[in-house]
Amino acid sequence: MTSITKSFYGIAATALLGAGMAVSTPSQALPISECIAPADPGGGWDFTCRSVGKLLLDLELVDSPVQVTNMPGGVGAVAFANVESNRADDSDLIVATSTVGVTQIAQGKYPGGADTMRWLAMLGTDVGVILVDDDSEYKSLEQLLDTMVNDPGALSVAGSSGAGGWDHIRALMLAKEAGMPADQIGSLRWVQFDGGGPAVTQMMGGHVDVVSTDLGEIAGFIESGDVRVLGVLSEESLPEPFDELPTAASQGYDVAGYNWRGFYTGGAVSDEDYAAMVEDLQTLYDSAEWKEVAQQNGLVPLWRGGDEFDTFVRESIDEVEAISREIGVIQ
Repeated sequence: MTSITKSFYGIAATALLGAGMAVSTPSQALPISECIAPADPGGGWDFTCRSVGKLLLDLELVDSPVQVTNMPGGVGAVAFANVESNRADDSDLIVATSTVGVTQIAQGKYPGGADTMRWLAMLGTDVGVILVDDDSEYKSLEQLLDTMVNDPGALSVAGSSGAGGWDHIRALMLAKEAGMPADQIGSLRWVQFDGGGPAVTQMMGGHVDVVSTDLGEIAGFIESGDVRVLGVLSEESLPEPFDELPTAASQGYDVAGYNWRGFYTGGAVSDEDYAAMVEDLQTLYDSAEWKEVAQQNGLVPLWRGGDEFDTFVRESIDEVEAISREIGVIQ
């Protein structure tokens, strides 16, 4: 089982309590006062900062509103460099990140690696799906992957990221799991669109065969019955109304592809302040208010924090780097 496919479930407070980060003890560190969203307003990182910042205040984990600073550029690279150079020891600063950001690090597109920052926690995730048109000849994930492995040029697969981006890599992870040789993994025909919705629209028009994207982007197409989901890239079944969708794991393909949402802070933040920040974020995660916000925005509430999250990030970077080398995205 790969690092990305290890189960995310049932791993909440025990590890943190064992590490001395008990959520019952009030923090003595400075409260979180700023969240950098490394993108323009309106995107996923902006949502992460604004929703978490609001809840930190609503739950009285901070005394005043959390400032949200939008810092777009380089798919997060500009914010990463700014924190590294100017704010590495700011113990009241958190920065929104996700699977997309970690993929950029794995491909050498940020000015530093995992050691540059301290990785705080993930609080929720969107889930990858592999889907075809409802009229497609492909009725099962096994049937699709057989074609993908034996004749990769026969299929055009689409998503919202470019070659080597997360949507593409998730499809390649499935192909590898199904037996595609490493020297053929770059043969898969990949088409990029500006979002999962446009990709599905083009698929419905017969221009591409398969879409790899996040469920949250195309949930409406599933609910309308216009597409057929062949595999959800989650180890466990999703909550309603998507609980009947088949997972890849349940079909024998040990692959999960989560687009998680979380935070890092500067690499020079002290152990004490780091532990306090993780503690506040877990208190927020444990609240009913966060569960409601997450589910209203198409996220599955999901916790990894502290040292466990740090380990997960590093293993994810190693795995994405390996597959990126195989397809020639990096040398």
